[in-house]
Amino acid sequence: MVPSASQKKPLLSLLTHNLTKLRIPSSSSSSSSPTLQQHHQEFEFSDVFGPLTSHNQPTDDPSSSISNCSLPKDPYVIHNRSHSFVGPSPRFPQSIPLPFTREEALTESDTEPEEGVVLNQATEEGDPEDAKGSTCSGAGASKVIGVGDFERLRVVGKGAFGKVFMVRKKDHSNGDGIYAMKVMRKDTIIKKNHVDYMRAERDILAKVVHPFIVPLRFSFQTKSKLYLILDFINGGHLFFHLYRQGIFSEDQARFYTAQIVSAVSHLHSCGIVHRDLKPENILMDADGYVMLTDFGLAKEIDGSSRSNSMCGTTEYMAPEILLSKGHNKDADWWSVGILLYEMLNGQPPFTHTNRQKLQQRIINEKVKFPPRLTAEAHSLLKGLLQKEPSKRLGSGPDGGEDIKRHRWFRLIKWKKLEGREILPKFKPDVSGRECIANFDRCWTTMPLDDSPAPTPTAGEHFQGFTYIAPNPWLSSGSIEE
Repeated sequence: MVPSASQKKPLLSLLTHNLTKLRIPSSSSSSSSPTLQQHHQEFEFSDVFGPLTSHNQPTDDPSSSISNCSLPKDPYVIHNRSHSFVGPSPRFPQSIPLPFTREEALTESDTEPEEGVVLNQATEEGDPEDAKGSTCSGAGASKVIGVGDFERLRVVGKGAFGKVFMVRKKDHSNGDGIYAMKVMRKDTIIKKNHVDYMRAERDILAKVVHPFIVPLRFSFQTKSKLYLILDFINGGHLFFHLYRQGIFSEDQARFYTAQIVSAVSHLHSCGIVHRDLKPENILMDADGYVMLTDFGLAKEIDGSSRSNSMCGTTEYMAPEILLSKGHNKDADWWSVGILLYEMLNGQPPFTHTNRQKLQQRIINEKVKFPPRLTAEAHSLLKGLLQKEPSKRLGSGPDGGEDIKRHRWFRLIKWKKLEGREILPKFKPDVSGRECIANFDRCWTTMPLDDSPAPTPTAGEHFQGFTYIAPNPWLSSGSIEE
């Protein structure tokens, strides 16, 4: 209804009266000035412009913000080879202050404070409220650890749900405090129905400790995003080195494959299946060892259970996944076989630009083994690339131990390898902890920014996400105890 002239006049008078009381301080004025503090007055929108009309009133209905989103029951197949999260961007001069020091401008007055990690806590939080606003005891003011405690230095990757930054922990007692910060948007995770995957990634990383798996140090969240803080591994992706070199020698491939087998065997012993093993998800550290990362599709599966999810990267997916027959840990050993084949031959055994035709090749065609490989390499590849899971090497009760005992690995001293006592013959060119020379320029040329994201209406999806590495042996010297 259009207001009459008599109704407009009081509103105009109220608006004029309130606007005359507004005061804009000059840029040179001190915020602590007594005069400004005495006269400064804040107004709500409704104080100046009148009450909100009915069509602008906020709704308390939790389903209203997602009523237009059709959430699939099962996640779609992830078939893009380039969706790995950890991998590189340009450096801005340190003299330029970053425009964001605290995500979503969270302050003490926020009704939903940033979820933090208790620095002196030794175990995971079990509180239903997820320890939001948890404090650190000791001298001085209370503090939570969150996104504002890390200085963003570079963008080092981008994936389906957000970005990965190289960051420095601002308050570190010793060391350089360099980490990788994986940032994921809650709204995108919920929309793609990947909440369970993201929670599983955090839970799995929190319980797995292995010399060839990138460790989780902290996890926390804001109203709109999730954060995982991991060790920064800057030797580059295995895919990066394989692409530059073309193929690996059998000795080089054996060294890397043995570390992958060791890590995957450990995961299986913990009841975990990775389900996305590929060169982009294997990082090389500065010493030349490789480490598994990106557990976004990993799942905890006990020995008798099977998963029916259609997930992974197609070139590395086992036939039983493509056929929706249900899969377990045996699917990882197929992926290890594909990885080894690619290291020795420069590309996976099955390729095609059309995804459906690629799937049919994986299901129906036989693997063609390069004749130049040794008989032991042929034997191992044949054992790992059995299309029938029950016949696949590693599917027996001894699991990965059967693979470790294969004659192709006879030169590997497993205990020394897992103790990192076998020195790599190749070390990547790494000039320091902040070096990004081993990352592709498609990442290193990205701008250093973190776009804002809407806050999901339903917040119960991510309760219990906060974490700090409980084991002092696992924590590096840059983490405060």
